[in-house]
Amino acid sequence: MATNGNSNRVHDDEVLLEVQNLVKYFPVRGGLLQRVQAWVRAVDDVSFFVRKGETLGLVGESGCGKTTLGRTVLRLLEPTGGHVYFEGGDVAEMRPNDLKKARKDMQIIFQDPYSSLDPRVPIGESIGEGLTIHGIGEPKHRNRMVQDALEAVGLYPEHARRYPHEFSGGQRQRIGIARALVLQPKFIVCDEPVSALDVSIQSQVLNLLKKLQAEYGLTYLFIAHNLSVVEHISDRVAVMYLGKMVELADRDELFLNPMHPYTLALMSAIPVPDPTVQRERIILKGDVPSPLNPPPGCRFHPRCPVAIGLCSEVEPEFREIVEGHWVACHRVT
Repeated sequence: MATNGNSNRVHDDEVLLEVQNLVKYFPVRGGLLQRVQAWVRAVDDVSFFVRKGETLGLVGESGCGKTTLGRTVLRLLEPTGGHVYFEGGDVAEMRPNDLKKARKDMQIIFQDPYSSLDPRVPIGESIGEGLTIHGIGEPKHRNRMVQDALEAVGLYPEHARRYPHEFSGGQRQRIGIARALVLQPKFIVCDEPVSALDVSIQSQVLNLLKKLQAEYGLTYLFIAHNLSVVEHISDRVAVMYLGKMVELADRDELFLNPMHPYTLALMSAIPVPDPTVQRERIILKGDVPSPLNPPPGCRFHPRCPVAIGLCSEVEPEFREIVEGHWVACHRVT
């Protein structure tokens, strides 16, 4: 959804998170005085919302800005511009004490479960660290909450005394989920939580996330590059390319009726589990342009198989083509 300013905010009691014109640029410094010479436009004017209890899938190639978007939403990275409204409060403008309170309800599951855990600390302490920071309960009560979180993700209370290297990759990701879950949040950013796991373990973790969502009423922003995974877990799907959102729709609508040429190319790469079915592949030419110097107009036009002259001159508006289906493309009417 495209928004411009606070007057265009979504007025819906079911909306938990609303992102408005979010921008995140990283400075590139050089020279003797380390002056800013350029900017990496990682996230460039992105708007969307997430309803309570739903999963919004976010997909795109590596380097398109998915992870940066997720971390900026949580203000783990300071936004360059725009607004992030969580339960009505603007996260981008919160003071430190208010932000700390909000973060109890906004958690993240990191992509690499091993590097996100301190190898020198038993996993029980890692899971309970957030409880200590937020001053929740007495030590005995915190231990009980840690044990409950471990059991909720399919591990045993006695695992709390073990160290990260004593667990498999799938178990470590369950520990990461438990660490996010122990604070009883309302919203979780899942930053490619299954991409580092074997396929057989991926399905277990995905089913666990869906089970926890049903039990605890969780809301997810699920970041991934695998469209099959996104189709399995998401209610709505957003597609990003080079810092911009190019398509957003309900899951079934997007997979049955993809409109943007980039989405069509991604869809064509999904394996079909039937050797008798042949899917026509759309092979994109060239490399992804640099976010340091994105092309003018539509950022996808240098690789787009249906680009016209207008595409290289005017940036397409992110507009609603049919109800709930948003696309940024001059060729889509």
